[in-house]
Amino acid sequence: MTTTKVAVTMPTELLAEAKRTVRLRRAKSLSAFVSEAVDEKLARDQLVAVLVQLDAEYGKPSREARAWARRVLSR
Repeated sequence: MTTTKVAVTMPTELLAEAKRTVRLRRAKSLSAFVSEAVDEKLARDQLVAVLVQLDAEYGKPSREARAWARRVLSR
């Protein structure tokens, strides 16, 4: 994948926490950390779009189905 350098503006405290994450070696670099965060946000947005489409097509899940999903996902 090719990369492009960009400039972003973010809250100072958020940047400090991101840099701390890199110092703790929980991320390879600040760029890698930000790229991963953007990728995760885009994936979540895509999932939400699919869920909204499923709700529109089949209706909202029942209380029992939501309880089942919570149990399965908490394992």
